[in-house]
Amino acid sequence: MNNIKLLDCTLRDGGYVNDWKFGNTNLISIFERLVDSGVDIIEIGFLDERRPFDTDRSIMPDTASADKIFGSLDKKSAMVVGMIDYGTCAIENLSPCKDSYLDGIRVIFKKHLMHEAMEFCRQVKKLGYKVFSQLVSITAYSDEELLQLVELVNDVKPYAVSMVDTYGLLHPDDLLHYYEILDENVIPEVGIGFHAHNNFQLAYANALAFLEKDGKHDVVVDGTLYGMGKSAGNAPLELLGMRLNDKFGKSYNIDSMLEAVNESVLNFYSTSPWGYKLFFYLCAKNKCHPNYVSYYQDKQNLSMSKLDSLLEMIEPEEKKLLYDKIIAERLYDNYVENSMKEDESIENFLKSISGHNLLIVGPGKNINLQKDKVKNYIEKNSPFIISINYIPQDIPIDCVFITNSKRYTEMAGILDRSEHKTLATSNVECRNGEFDFVINRASLLETDEKISDNSFLMLVKFLGKIGVKEINCAGFDGYSDKEDNYCNPSMEYTFVKQEASHLNSHMKKRINEFRSDMKINFITYSAYDAEEDINGAAI
Repeated sequence: MNNIKLLDCTLRDGGYVNDWKFGNTNLISIFERLVDSGVDIIEIGFLDERRPFDTDRSIMPDTASADKIFGSLDKKSAMVVGMIDYGTCAIENLSPCKDSYLDGIRVIFKKHLMHEAMEFCRQVKKLGYKVFSQLVSITAYSDEELLQLVELVNDVKPYAVSMVDTYGLLHPDDLLHYYEILDENVIPEVGIGFHAHNNFQLAYANALAFLEKDGKHDVVVDGTLYGMGKSAGNAPLELLGMRLNDKFGKSYNIDSMLEAVNESVLNFYSTSPWGYKLFFYLCAKNKCHPNYVSYYQDKQNLSMSKLDSLLEMIEPEEKKLLYDKIIAERLYDNYVENSMKEDESIENFLKSISGHNLLIVGPGKNINLQKDKVKNYIEKNSPFIISINYIPQDIPIDCVFITNSKRYTEMAGILDRSEHKTLATSNVECRNGEFDFVINRASLLETDEKISDNSFLMLVKFLGKIGVKEINCAGFDGYSDKEDNYCNPSMEYTFVKQEASHLNSHMKKRINEFRSDMKINFITYSAYDAEEDINGAAI
């Protein structure tokens, strides 16, 4: 059985959650709990010359700063290490190991920097540190490239070389393939490590597969308290410790780990939770850098399945994990132009409403309280009726405007597409077949972030863009500081009730602006109807 060392990197990888601002008391408390747990190696943070010293943060410009925070603490038998992202901390910022609280330095680097980074590892080793060579995004390496890296490792002879599943892409069989190449070719005195991420919910499973493969080398397995870490988080330290105790003859004090979680880590989780999320799943599924997903989500124009399809199209392959904004922009523009067919939808929609008055129906309580006004208008004008994100019980609508996936789901049982046409924004995906009309959502959003996706304004803006000169509206009561402003209470949604007046003022202002090109009539009472201008004067 090879020798196993358990490494905790909460104070380093966990820092992605809180910008490394744990607070000095938490830094010390977590460190001392980890020492008491008997964990073999404790990583206390990043060494990064771009960041000034801050006694509350676990990201430090030099080894001297680490001494200031941790130097007075008893590390007992634990090995204490820091991490350098190659290129962010010059060798001049490292004191000789004999003068430092740190015992080791982990150096992370991407594949294209392997030669320069391994030379840096050699320099760090000459200072007396145990050096860990950390292979960022191990999945980016071909077998041949990994063997090239092995040659450098065997020359420099670091303490360990570690596989880093940066984007959580690995499954156990893939992990073991990389591990077997390293185990077979790395010289015996160099350990092999593994650092997992949880994008596929496999961080713990992958770590166990790594541990259970009894190879030729000593191994180092990484974890963090409660899985705290970048993206979907890491393999939980307390789970690894438990398994190592049960099956590998270790004697880690799990209670100390749990105390650290309870005292310090849960406070960060409550405000910035990590763990498995759809965002990170999409990154991992498409083997792409998270910035691609963020870029496309910021467009606020794509359903989840459309976003997934777009990510699949990123090429060339080597650009997937190296974010390129130009590629992202070009792909998005081409996708919108070729896939949404908005011009065709607009043309067909215009044919549907041609020759009709338009009545827009919302879900406010006055759609029922003033139903006689609505009924009289319909009997007199025979309008084309468009409801927004719901289907009213007593009004025979012609079309429903759908902007929200949750609202779409709520209509699942009553939405009859043989009776109602569907006009949907591009972020909603049809369940069966296609919507009658699909329009680009991004161009309809408001700049006021509190109501950027107000569906009423989106529809008014769309109708104005296609040349509609008059609309009639019912059931748009406005924002209320009470919980009873919807005809269906289940449609209530969360917003800051104290801001109702401000939101209504913004809506009133926007309606006034639209009225410069379009006649907008309110059949039922609405807080959006402009009886005064924005300066309070009667109009």
